[in-house]
Amino acid sequence: MLTLTYEYKANPTDEQIKLIEHTIDVCRQVWNFALRERKDWLNSRKSAVNACSITSEYIIPAAAPYPNYHTQAKSLTQAKKQYP
Repeated sequence: MLTLTYEYKANPTDEQIKLIEHTIDVCRQVWNFALRERKDWLNSRKSAVNACSITSEYIIPAAAPYPNYHTQAKSLTQAKKQYP
């Protein structure tokens, strides 16, 4: 089987470059928002059994569910409002 590879070069205008960079920036910020939700949830469950650092950890309630796909899809609108 033969696989062909094509390479294209785009020459966007200055306006298109600004739009592309803005879109990539928003995607990066929304991704980091979702990643921070997951990391905060995991870090809130990593403390030792006999000790909990109140000053250095963000405490999330024990009843809070893991931020899976569905919960993060709901919070996507919040992230988009925060990073227009």
